Amino acid sequence: MNVGMIACLTLGIFFLIFSICFAILKEKGAILVSGFNSFSKAEREKYDQKRISLDMRNSFFLWAMILFIGALLSYFVSQYCAIIAFIIWLILFFKDAHISATKAFEKYKL
Repeated sequence: MNVGMIACLTLGIFFLIFSICFAILKEKGAILVSGFNSFSKAEREKYDQKRISLDMRNSFFLWAMILFIGALLSYFVSQYCAIIAFIIWLILFFKDAHISATKAFEKYKL
C-alpha cells in the first residue's frame, strides 16, 4: 500500500457517498449544490433541480470511478498511476467549477 492508493481510495469513497446521496435525494439534492443554495426560493424554481441533482450525481460517480481505478492501478502497476488519476480528476473538477453561480447554472434554466 502506498500513499497515492490510500488518497485515491479515500477521495473515491467520499465521492461515491456523495453520489449515493444525490441519487437518493433526487431533485431535493439540488439544495446541497454550492451556489444554488444561495438563490432565493423563487429564483430556484426557475431552474431544473432534477437535472442539477442528476448531473452532480453523475459527476461524483465519475470522479469516484476515476479515483478507484487510480487506486487499483497504483497498487498493482505503479504508484505513479495514482498521480495520473488525481491529475485527471483535477482537470474534470476545474472544468466544471465556476466562480459565478449564475453562469454555473445557466444551462439548467427552464
